[in-house]
Amino acid sequence: MARTQSPRRVAITGAALLTPVGNNLEDSWQALLAGRSGVGPITKFDATGFKTAIAAEVRGFTPEKYLDKKAVKRFDPFIQYAVAVGKMALADSGLTIDDDLALKTGCAMGCGLGGLASIEANHEILLHRGPDRVSPFFVPMMIGNMAPGQVAIELGLKGPNLMVATACAAGTHAIGWAFQQIRDNGYTVMLAGGAESVITPLAVSGFNAMKALSTRNDQPARASRPFDRDRDGFVIGEGAGLMVLEEWEHAVSRGAKIYAEVAGFGASGDAYHMTAPPEDGRGALEAMRAALADAALLDVGPEDVGYINAHGTSTGLNDAIETLAIKSAFGGHAYRLAVSSTKSMTGHLLGAAGGVEGVITALALRDGHLPPTINLENPDPVCDLDYVPNVSRKATLKAALSNSFGFGGANGCLIFKAV
Repeated sequence: MARTQSPRRVAITGAALLTPVGNNLEDSWQALLAGRSGVGPITKFDATGFKTAIAAEVRGFTPEKYLDKKAVKRFDPFIQYAVAVGKMALADSGLTIDDDLALKTGCAMGCGLGGLASIEANHEILLHRGPDRVSPFFVPMMIGNMAPGQVAIELGLKGPNLMVATACAAGTHAIGWAFQQIRDNGYTVMLAGGAESVITPLAVSGFNAMKALSTRNDQPARASRPFDRDRDGFVIGEGAGLMVLEEWEHAVSRGAKIYAEVAGFGASGDAYHMTAPPEDGRGALEAMRAALADAALLDVGPEDVGYINAHGTSTGLNDAIETLAIKSAFGGHAYRLAVSSTKSMTGHLLGAAGGVEGVITALALRDGHLPPTINLENPDPVCDLDYVPNVSRKATLKAALSNSFGFGGANGCLIFKAV
C-alpha cells in the first residue's frame, strides 16, 4: 500500500481486556481501581514441590462464548484469549468490516512463549504414546503468530498480520508497529495488543531456575510488590489485551467514541545482557526519549505526561533501574508525575503485558483515574517517585506513558494523549 504524504492521527476506538482480575474490560478496570489482586495458588497444574506455587491465572473464562467447541480443542489457550479480546474489542469499536475496509485493516499482537502448554502436552504424548499420537493440530496450536492470524481469520481482516516476539516488550512493540501502519503507511484500522498463557510446569521451573519468580507462596495476594523493599521476584500471569487503532478522520466521520489518541512510540535495544538491564538504565531511557520525540509532533512534551504505567515487575533490578531511567528522561518533572505498576495486581503477563497495560493507560486517560501500586508497604529508598501507593487516585491528565522492557534488551514505550 502506498505511503501517505504526511503522518496521520491515530485514535483508540475500541478496547478489550481478559486478565486475572476480570474477564472483560470494565470488570478488569474496576478491579484494578479497587486494588484487587488476581494472584492465587496455581490450579493449572500440581505445583507440589515447586519453589513457586502461585500465579495470576485467568479464572472463569468460557472460550465457547467466542469459539465453537471444535475450535476450542484445536487452539492453545493463548489463541483462545486472543480471539476473545479481538471479538470484544471490535464489538466495542462499533466498526463493521466490509470488503473494502477489510483490505485496510490488519492485526498485530505480541506473544512471548507461544503455545508452551501445547508443546509440553504433546511432548508427553510423544514420549509415552509414540509419534503417531501427536495431535495434527500441534504445530498451529503452538506457533505464536496464530494469535493475530486467528483473530484475522475470525474477523475477516485482510491487511497486515504480524506477531511480535520481543519477550515482555512484545505487546507494546505490536501496538507501536500498528500505530505506524496507520500514521505512515495508509492503513485505516489495526487491532493491536498481546496474548499469553504459559502458567505451565516448564515455564515456572525455568523462571524459578533463574530466581526470577516470587516464592511468597503463603501470601499470594501480597507477592507482587513493585518498588517495595521486600520484593522477591515477579508473579507469572496470563491473559490478553487488545485495542482498535483507527485513522482519526475515519473515526470522527462515523461518530466513534475515542478513548485516547496514540501520540508516540519509541523502541531501543540494550545490547548488554540476556536478561538484565544495564545499570544506568540507558536502554529504557532511549525508548522513552524516542517516544517523547515522536509525541512532540502532536505538541506533547515531557511536562504534559502526568502518569506512567511502569513495567514495574517487582524484581530488584527492574524496579530500581526503571526508576532511574524515568528520572533521567523527565528530570525534575519525574517527581511531579505519578507512576504505578498494575503488575502488582495482574502479575506479569509477559508478551501480553504491553497490550494489557496499553489499554489500562488509555483507560486512565479516559477516566482521569490512576490505578494503584498495591503491596507498597516499605518503599525501597532508591525507588523514590510517586507510585500511587495502595489506593487509586483521581487526576487530570493530558498525556500518559506505558513502558515495557523484555529479555534480550528489547525496550518499548508508548505515549497516549487525552481527548
